[in-house]
Amino acid sequence: MATGPKRPYSVARPFLLTPHTRTGTPMKKSPLLRLLRQKLKTAFLAGILVTGPIVLTVMVVQWFVLHIDNILYNLLPTPLHPETIIGFRPPGLGLVLGLVAILLIGVFTANYLGQRLLRLVEMVLYRIPLVRPIYALLKQVTDTTIGKDRKGFRRVVLVEYPRREIWSIGFVTGVTEGEVQDKTAQRVLNIFIPTTPNPTSGFLLMVPEKDTIALSMSVDDAFKLIISGGMFTPAVKGREGRRPPGRPGEPPPSTPAVEQEIPS
Repeated sequence: MATGPKRPYSVARPFLLTPHTRTGTPMKKSPLLRLLRQKLKTAFLAGILVTGPIVLTVMVVQWFVLHIDNILYNLLPTPLHPETIIGFRPPGLGLVLGLVAILLIGVFTANYLGQRLLRLVEMVLYRIPLVRPIYALLKQVTDTTIGKDRKGFRRVVLVEYPRREIWSIGFVTGVTEGEVQDKTAQRVLNIFIPTTPNPTSGFLLMVPEKDTIALSMSVDDAFKLIISGGMFTPAVKGREGRRPPGRPGEPPPSTPAVEQEIPS
């Protein structure tokens, strides 16, 4: 006897009442509960915004102090360790000794005998093939940032980079000299363009001075702007000298530009 294909048995699902239902329909949340939940969420986020930077700052400072303290403390000979003399190790002793040593070295190198000894040490370092390029680079960086030549790094400018109508913040490190300046008809500046959020790396550009726009912000404010990725906005010192939008060397437009908000 031929039979057709069997139909699968259908099992009716039981009707279950979930915790959010009583009669089979979802319960509506109370407006008071929604308001309380929103208030708690806002307060929690505000607490994170306040305590987050403080906790991270304390952790970074603590790690730096302990790390430097251990390095400088281990440089002491074993007979001079505080554990051997007084029976315990005062916290931060290595850091204090390091600061005192740097201060004494600075006082010693300020006189004639210290200058002669410093030249002798540099002469020895420059004669070592592997050490010479590293020392020369580090000395040039420190002289530019915190040394006598740091004034060349105090100018903040705006340049069109990496293409026209795209602006980047740069630091003037000096005036281009030598062969590069001889082969250009205009006055050229050495401009360092740092990267975000690590400003220790970047690009060296040689830009004509007329193609740059001088900014009134300080170097510290420019670094904050770069590290924060644009979230920090320095205060404008003077509005009277503010230049309307336009390329360097070109007359400003006759009508002021209207700032438009970015749609969310």
